Amino acid sequence: MSDPILVLNAGSSSVKFELFDVVDAALQRRFKGKVDGIGTRPKLKAKAADGAILINTNYEAAEMADIGAALDALRAWLTDALGGERLAAVGHRVVHGGPEFSSPVVIDHDVVATLEAYVPLAPLHQPSNLAPIKRLLDQQPDLVQVACFDTAFHRDHGALADRFAVPEWLYEEGVRRYGFHGLSYEYIAQTLTTTAPDLAQGKVVVAHLGSGASLCAIKAGRSVDSTMGFTALDGLPMGTRPGQLDAGVILYLLEEKGMSGPEIQHLLYHESGLKGLSGVSNDMRDLLASDAPGAQLAFDYFVYRIAKETAALASVLGGLDGLVFTAGIGEHGPEVRAAVCERLSWLALTLDPEANDRHASVISAPGSAIQALVISTDEEFMIATHTLRLMTDR
Repeated sequence: MSDPILVLNAGSSSVKFELFDVVDAALQRRFKGKVDGIGTRPKLKAKAADGAILINTNYEAAEMADIGAALDALRAWLTDALGGERLAAVGHRVVHGGPEFSSPVVIDHDVVATLEAYVPLAPLHQPSNLAPIKRLLDQQPDLVQVACFDTAFHRDHGALADRFAVPEWLYEEGVRRYGFHGLSYEYIAQTLTTTAPDLAQGKVVVAHLGSGASLCAIKAGRSVDSTMGFTALDGLPMGTRPGQLDAGVILYLLEEKGMSGPEIQHLLYHESGLKGLSGVSNDMRDLLASDAPGAQLAFDYFVYRIAKETAALASVLGGLDGLVFTAGIGEHGPEVRAAVCERLSWLALTLDPEANDRHASVISAPGSAIQALVISTDEEFMIATHTLRLMTDR
């Protein structure tokens, strides 16, 4: 067994982490955990692969006021947990790889500088993704770090899916449709090769439904198109992001409402989506529990957009063999899955309500022309896989 690989998935108020052992060139998860509530109600928790609790500690807000303090607390615990073991490498999720990076890359200061230039394209995610990378570069410059990009899985899109109808000079500057959630989609595509090999070579739409949400059209395991574009604002409505929006709305906010760029950015990233529509919450669980009219509107709009975009991607694929639900809402929201499948029943997709309610892996009824599946995604495993491959190549 070689030295373990650490995976970090850092957000604005949380850091997910997993440690993988490498046994006979295969990955085995040793433990996984999360630091969340950073700056408000911080907690560090971790469980071993067998479910044993390794740590479950609350902190005062002042003790973990920002992501830097959270990373320091995590590093201290990891040092004790590893008991003198060295890390082979650290793999990171980075949301935006821009036009520069179409595959995972070993990190150095030049790579970081390039990725910082993409912060305006992913202001909600990129700074948090880069925070642990920069900290480790300063503290442990000899430690191998690997950046794995949410955009990379989509970089082989053809010109029709890749471009906006804008002048060429904008495309050359990087204004194009990147697509996101690529690590999740790549994991689902690989998983299908063993769980549903017939679908793995077919035409599939994968619905990554969570606080961030998107759809991906996959044909024979490769991304063909996605609902997200230049930034993670596009496509489906999300927890606090609007999804598809007429660019004229931005002009209206600028010219008629006198809003500044930062004000518009805050509105679109933090006050829109399910939260803006409902006036209740950005959490689907809260919406399902509420009898407020806005909550029902937000639910219906979310489902409407998923069904509409699924049909659009089916046309891109030239047909549809399967629909896969994944991520938080996709894996745990039977109400959303049922409503989406009902709207797509015209495609001869027939739901098995009992299978759906018990979260079965196959939720379509026998004889349904389109298979509907629920598959748990694992972005961290995908990151570890890429990190191990790059280490092996080196």
